[in-house]
Amino acid sequence: MNRSFAGAALRLGDIDIPRIGSEIGVGEDELHAFMDVEAAGSGFDHMNRPKMLFEPHVFYGMLGKGAKRDAAVAQGLAYPKWGERPYPSDSYPRLIKAMAIDETAALKSASWGLTQILGRYHADIGYATPQEMVEEFANHEAEHLEATVKLLKVWKVDDDLRAHRWAIVAQTWNGPGYRKNRYDTKLEAAFAKWQKIKDTPWSSTAPAPAPQPATAAPPVPAPASVTPERSPQPMPAKPAVAAGVYAAILIALGTALGSAAAWLTHLSCNILGVLCQ
Repeated sequence: MNRSFAGAALRLGDIDIPRIGSEIGVGEDELHAFMDVEAAGSGFDHMNRPKMLFEPHVFYGMLGKGAKRDAAVAQGLAYPKWGERPYPSDSYPRLIKAMAIDETAALKSASWGLTQILGRYHADIGYATPQEMVEEFANHEAEHLEATVKLLKVWKVDDDLRAHRWAIVAQTWNGPGYRKNRYDTKLEAAFAKWQKIKDTPWSSTAPAPAPQPATAAPPVPAPASVTPERSPQPMPAKPAVAAGVYAAILIALGTALGSAAAWLTHLSCNILGVLCQ
């Protein structure tokens, strides 16, 4: 696992939000509201790492009883209940210390990206391990948003988001403490704000670009001696002029020699396809 958590850190394009939202029948406004409330609208921090919040109470449960949990508790990295201690301004130092105790449990105990998805839900959004999830999240915010949509479907609250049942969405996403943090009213307010902002035009039924016609072969340039007004004419099928001259010579020879050579003249005319008179 890359301990710098650095990746391509590509941002969402304008078209990514309506495109991904269409997968569950919502527009930009619902997804913008989600991103605003969960991660202040950005999936990466000032160091271009995926935004992350390490949750010591989750780590406590992930480790279970034993020496690992005892070590985590002793270092202030794990405790049984949420909210026992304030979050630091940067969770990465705590995460790295927790990873030294148990890498997989630590990555599962952190919330990641645009909508702060806990690593323990990696399988629900199609990743084999939390390591794979984090590495993909380091590359592109579109991965964060695709994962959000997948999780909304898996948890069967995509219809609640479509219907703007904010309390149900907030409780499902954030747990029973959502009211204390007013996640539902924050979602509603953010949605109202985005409804006043013009959406990016996009349609899933937009026609594909028309196929381009095959490129025609370039015209063969005319010879330099031929002007455009006088194109060269096709050659005749047979050399009739030359044959006629040759036939005339034979006829004259036949006349001079008399009837003895007449048959030769007749034969030559037939061979050359010329009418002899």
